[in-house]
Amino acid sequence: MMSHSAKPAVTGFFDERTFSVQYVVADPATKRCAIIDPVLDYDEKSGATATFNADKILAFIEREGLAPEWILDTHPHADHLSAAHYLHGKTGAPRAIGAHVTDVQELWKGLYNWPDFPADGRQWDRLFADGDDLRIGEIEGRVMFSPGHTLASVTYVIGDAAFVHDTLFQPDFGTARADFPGADAATLWTSIQEILKLPDETRLFTGHDYMPDGREPQWESTVGEQKARNKHLQQAKTQAAYVELRNKRDKSLPMPKLILHALQINMNGGSLPEPEGNGRRYLKIPLNTLEGAAWE
Repeated sequence: MMSHSAKPAVTGFFDERTFSVQYVVADPATKRCAIIDPVLDYDEKSGATATFNADKILAFIEREGLAPEWILDTHPHADHLSAAHYLHGKTGAPRAIGAHVTDVQELWKGLYNWPDFPADGRQWDRLFADGDDLRIGEIEGRVMFSPGHTLASVTYVIGDAAFVHDTLFQPDFGTARADFPGADAATLWTSIQEILKLPDETRLFTGHDYMPDGREPQWESTVGEQKARNKHLQQAKTQAAYVELRNKRDKSLPMPKLILHALQINMNGGSLPEPEGNGRRYLKIPLNTLEGAAWE
């Protein structure tokens, strides 16, 4: 049985443009660390990319004398580009994601009409299966398969900390949407219940914060706090009630503005498209693919 007593040092980096939280989780004893869900900056208006967020993380790691062991993504994100490829080039640390990323790749290669896209996960150095061990320095951890928001979502449990990506948000905001291609509200409910089986004192770190009522961004809670105060879990006590609540809410939500930009990068491990004959890189945006989404 894995011990939850080890307490890694967790530093969050909030990206105001995408409301995303990136993490450096470190073993204080060995100074080994992992980078979780890093953001590659992208301006959809100009088509420009930049590495402001990733470079801030690199500066922090250098300042603290940390040594990256892993670059981890919890899932292929729909609202920002992943900086995993860039950070791998800068640090040499291996990149990893859940093994079911291949299901996401297979789905989206069809949506992008890329029949030759290699949908076998080769873009990462490690594909984690449910229950796989994960170690940061001397701190033990494991990987939980947590689908529902996407087909490939995983939770990284490292010591007393769990990185729950887009399952649970802060208690005052609720839970993640389940209307992307391959998503499912009933499956998300099951994943949330598995996370809530962790010890009540387990620290939970979420992937986004949307600052309800204008409060300052937050990203840490505990299992006990989520059980007691999560607004969606208080409103919906059963799977059937939760599915009804989640589906009703999702019908009112516009798609993330970067979903069609981001998935073609993120299902490729964060690698940008190869330059074409003129030296420029191009994104491909399928029209009328995400049907039924609310307009903003």
